[in-house]
Amino acid sequence: MKQRRILLVDDNPNDVELALTVLRDSGELQQVFHNVTVAGSGAEAIAVLNASGPSNPLPDVILLDLKMPQMDGLAVLDAIRACASTRDIPVVMLTTSGEPRDISDSYAHGASAYVIKPLDFSQFREAMTTITAFWTQLNRRPNLG
Repeated sequence: MKQRRILLVDDNPNDVELALTVLRDSGELQQVFHNVTVAGSGAEAIAVLNASGPSNPLPDVILLDLKMPQMDGLAVLDAIRACASTRDIPVVMLTTSGEPRDISDSYAHGASAYVIKPLDFSQFREAMTTITAFWTQLNRRPNLG
C-alpha cells in the first residue's frame, strides 16, 4: 500500500500538537502520523509544496487553517490551485470559523471540504480521525506524480 502523506498548515502550535496527538494515538492512522509535514505559516506551506520531488512527494491531502497572519488560508488555497502540480490535491479547510462568508469563500477558492475545529478534545479526535481516514484511505484521485 502506498504511503499516504498529509501537509498540516496551522499557525497555532496547540492545534498542531492536538492533531499530531490524535494521529499518533490512533491505531489505524499511526502510519499516516509518520508522514505528516507541518507548516506553521502559509508561506512555509508553499515552500514545502515547491520543494516536492522524487524523494519528497506531494501530500495526498492538505489540512489548511483559514485564519493565519501574513498569508491566510485563502491565499494559500489560491496558490495551490494556480499551480499545475498541486491544483488537484484535496484541501480541507480545518478552522475555528463557522462564519458563512468564510465557508462560501473557501469553496469559491477551491476548497475540497470545510471542517470547523471542535473545541472538545473527544470531538476533535473524532473529526481528525474521520477526515484523515477518508482522505488518506477511502478517497481516490489521479496520480499526481
